[in-house]
Amino acid sequence: MKLQQLLAGVEVHKINVPMDTEITDVVYDSRKVTPGSLFVAVAGFATDGNRFIPMALEKGAVAVVTAKEQETEVPYVQVVSDRMALAQIGANYFGHPAEAMQLIGITGTNGKTSSTLLLKHVLEQVLGAKVGLMGTMENMIGDLRIPTERTTPESFELQALLAQMRDAGCTHAIMEVSSHAIALDRVAGLHYTVGAFTNLTEDHLDFHKTMEHYCDTKAELFRRCDKAVANLDDEWFMRLTRNATCNLLTASVKGEGDLKAQELELLSDGIRFTAVYGVQQVPVQLPIPGKFTVYNALTVLGCALQLGISLTDAAVALRTACGVKGRVEVVPTPGKDYTVLIDYAHTPDGLENVLSSVRGFCKGRLIAVFGCGGDRDPVKRPIMGRIGVELADYAIITSDNPRTEDPMKIIEDILKGVDSSKNNYEVLENRPKAIQHAMDIAEKNDIIVLAGKGHETYQEICGVKHHLDEREVVAAYLEK
Repeated sequence: MKLQQLLAGVEVHKINVPMDTEITDVVYDSRKVTPGSLFVAVAGFATDGNRFIPMALEKGAVAVVTAKEQETEVPYVQVVSDRMALAQIGANYFGHPAEAMQLIGITGTNGKTSSTLLLKHVLEQVLGAKVGLMGTMENMIGDLRIPTERTTPESFELQALLAQMRDAGCTHAIMEVSSHAIALDRVAGLHYTVGAFTNLTEDHLDFHKTMEHYCDTKAELFRRCDKAVANLDDEWFMRLTRNATCNLLTASVKGEGDLKAQELELLSDGIRFTAVYGVQQVPVQLPIPGKFTVYNALTVLGCALQLGISLTDAAVALRTACGVKGRVEVVPTPGKDYTVLIDYAHTPDGLENVLSSVRGFCKGRLIAVFGCGGDRDPVKRPIMGRIGVELADYAIITSDNPRTEDPMKIIEDILKGVDSSKNNYEVLENRPKAIQHAMDIAEKNDIIVLAGKGHETYQEICGVKHHLDEREVVAAYLEK
């Protein structure tokens, strides 16, 4: 492909390389450069890609794209934004694959993963569609599962994945759209048929600094879609939607949304409610407990309506949906009279939601095992400490993914929010031992909630990932 074709739509400052230069590959990791490559030097947080331009040229790159002016002997294109350029070049390289599918983007602090997976199920059941999915747990092309490390991939990988979906015959692609992905131009240039907003609670303030900036970043999605669905009950709804340029459908449990949930029944094995849309009243049932499941269901039903699917057909499809791995997931405990649940709750709101929901059907004690991740928003740590100890009958504060931080320093931050006069908690830094201790003290009808890891099967300590699947920890301990 010619350089000129790859640069279509890219805002350029300066070019000192022939536009008819033939490009064999596009890379932004200098280690992957091969002869004939175009190297896009991205100035990241951990390292600056411009440092590796000499290495890329030595390995055979024929041109460099950068936002920084270079020495004249370097064959380069200076662009206004390196991240925006990478996204646009990726779309050009793969032939704008998103245009061949209906693209649905779901954003919010909590509920994105569950909502995307449930919507995929609805589209497959109702339309018989082949659906692609990009999310926190995994990427999917129909039934093919592809491991992922990010909620939203880097822009070039994202375009490559969309191209795979297009080539495999997908008619729809559903994405979890993180605030980082919007802020860092990973989804630049994409236009969505439908966008959706679940909720906004404190998270990622190490990156966004303020809730207002966090909200405004997510709000950008509603200026990049034709239609949208938004949670009217969320306190950030007005700010998030004030500059929306799309056709907006509101969903509500409390208020007067376009789509309402009424006659709620919160059960130990799921939820039931009546979905009201205009004059339509349709019964909805899902085998996933918790009031947050009602909101996720409304998000999915709203997206289905915006895609032209009837409320009745979407509700019927939801009845056959399965629980989502790591979201209020029941772990087998054969021979025991207590229950173990795994949930991804890793934010204050997420932890409060899952503990409050479980409290609604717990007949014994509620035992919470939780921690906080390292290298992430430290402000939420004491808040989660307070919530965990207040809402559980007994709390075991432990390690999550400390990453590069000292695990005990994180725990100390968590304890700052805990009333020290309480005697219903203890600290066990080692997470497997904390899980085992919870099982040791559990009695008949107790429910143990392992919060924070969810679908993850590793624990990152000192920057190294170690295998840790909480299901295996429970099973192995029971075998002993």
